[in-house]
Amino acid sequence: MEAPLNPDIPLDPPASNSAQRAYWVGPRHLAGDDGHLYDSVADTLAGLGWSSLAIVRGRQEPDEAPEDRQVLRSTVLHISPDTLRWAQWVLADEPFHLGELPISWQVCARADTNSPLAQWSAYFTPDVPGEVLTDFLVALDARDQPAVSFAGPELVLDAVTAHGWLRDIDQPHAAATDPTFTSHLSLGEVPPLIQDADPRTLVAEADAAGPAGWQAWAEPALGTQCLWAASFAASVPHDLVAAFAASLSSTAPVLRRVLPASTRDRLLRDPAG
Repeated sequence: MEAPLNPDIPLDPPASNSAQRAYWVGPRHLAGDDGHLYDSVADTLAGLGWSSLAIVRGRQEPDEAPEDRQVLRSTVLHISPDTLRWAQWVLADEPFHLGELPISWQVCARADTNSPLAQWSAYFTPDVPGEVLTDFLVALDARDQPAVSFAGPELVLDAVTAHGWLRDIDQPHAAATDPTFTSHLSLGEVPPLIQDADPRTLVAEADAAGPAGWQAWAEPALGTQCLWAASFAASVPHDLVAAFAASLSSTAPVLRRVLPASTRDRLLRDPAG
């Protein structure tokens, strides 16, 4: 986006308007998920032919009517036609947090149908731009072997530096940031509870670093809560992370009706339509 911020254009629609005002905004890594992260991803997966299954957990007291059952937690599981990859909406469960934010989507893949275990997992919190997550999933869907890596980590850094991101001075081969030093991409220690079939993650000594995985996050102000975070297990193929990174750092504007409170003043915007 090249249009400058215009304070005379209100960010919120007039009270008499039933529809929210839409904007083309950038940069996309600060644009949030528009409040529709589930819908945007689920629609993409449906278009790719993935099936979905709702999993509802509840509690029913003795002599309680079925309609009075208390639903405690629920998830939605999306499975690819070959069953080698799946994506699960887990926000209602909130099994754990990433960067103090709840996980919304967990994406997994396995090497073959003979094993019920995922070879790798990737995790995404709310406000990851929906366009970025769908680009990652489209790249995953297009792979014949979703659990095999065909490229090295340099591909990930090339994807963001091609869009103007800067390599980290201290770790030029393992980290990069956007020009405003707000969003970051780093190859290093994987947070706890990230599932990976690499046996080295299980046998690493307490004082030794395990296999490195990619982490990404946006921190609007130093020391404040992140806008979003994403974590990739060590076994996630680098070219898939590169697809995520290329979309995240893209300079193409995205359509938004809901702007994150922590970054709205940093977004270039232009009314849509």
